[in-house]
Amino acid sequence: MTDTLFLSSSDIDGLATPADYVDCVADGYRQRGEGAPAKPRTALFGDDPPGMLTAYSAILPDSGVMGGYMYSAGFGERDAWFMTPLFDADSGEPLALLDGARLNPFKTGAAGAVGVDALARADADTVGVIGSGPQARGQLRATATVRDLSAVKVYSPTPENREAFAAELTETLKLPVEAVESSRGAVVDSDIVITATNASEPVFDGDLLAPGTHVTAMGQYHRRKRELDTTTIERSVYVPDLRERVTQDAGSFLAALDAGAVDETHIHAELGDVVAGNAAGRARDTDITVFDSGGTGIETVAAAAMLYERARERGLGQSIEFAPASKALTGK
Repeated sequence: MTDTLFLSSSDIDGLATPADYVDCVADGYRQRGEGAPAKPRTALFGDDPPGMLTAYSAILPDSGVMGGYMYSAGFGERDAWFMTPLFDADSGEPLALLDGARLNPFKTGAAGAVGVDALARADADTVGVIGSGPQARGQLRATATVRDLSAVKVYSPTPENREAFAAELTETLKLPVEAVESSRGAVVDSDIVITATNASEPVFDGDLLAPGTHVTAMGQYHRRKRELDTTTIERSVYVPDLRERVTQDAGSFLAALDAGAVDETHIHAELGDVVAGNAAGRARDTDITVFDSGGTGIETVAAAAMLYERARERGLGQSIEFAPASKALTGK
């Protein structure tokens, strides 16, 4: 038998700052760039009731951990549940099981911020956000740890939501966050554009992007749904989280591919290759860069390992027992 630490949502809450998440996720992508294994998500779909069961995984050898993410969304309860198992990469033993929903916006936001740090201009200080939910909040809070921001504009279709976002993040980040009435208003004059939506069609016109803009797109991972139009993809230095994921569910890229605007050579590099120094990010200040973030086990495992160590230091969590297969299968 082995003792495994179960960390609930309340155990995780407050264990780390956005900057802490960014640091560990950056190291995770550095390991990926140096050869750490990671696979894109697999998804199974139910029809009656409708829902999705999703899983993905990664091994981070330098951190000595491996694991992933599994979650259900929709189905009868029309909600979602996230489970994050963490294993020792040397022994294979289970180290922890985390209630993954609480860390989700933080680790996903951290991946976006790693993309910003690797690809955005060093002097980028204005942000346009399209979306006003938890993921948009996570992206902006994490981005604020890698660039000295001066102003933010946010758009979402519901006025009350964008106004609430602007008020909350103005207070949290201590910088002006303005709610605007269109996606155009969020994009124009922004050095960094973040899309965090559930839209099925492009949320802004790619012709609006000024030379030198960086775009983080993280709201869609579906072959037939996209946040970015073909113009944006075609104009960009395009960097995904995982190259293998692009032809699986990167809807924005696939739409541009189907339109004949790009081919697979347009994929510049994986984010990990840029972080590890194996590939350049932007070559010029005038480049338009895109980080297409669909979610991987890299940020999940990196964040889970960091939270596990902090929880152990503080005596948090509940110990549960797992039996190795050699005992469980034989009953001995």
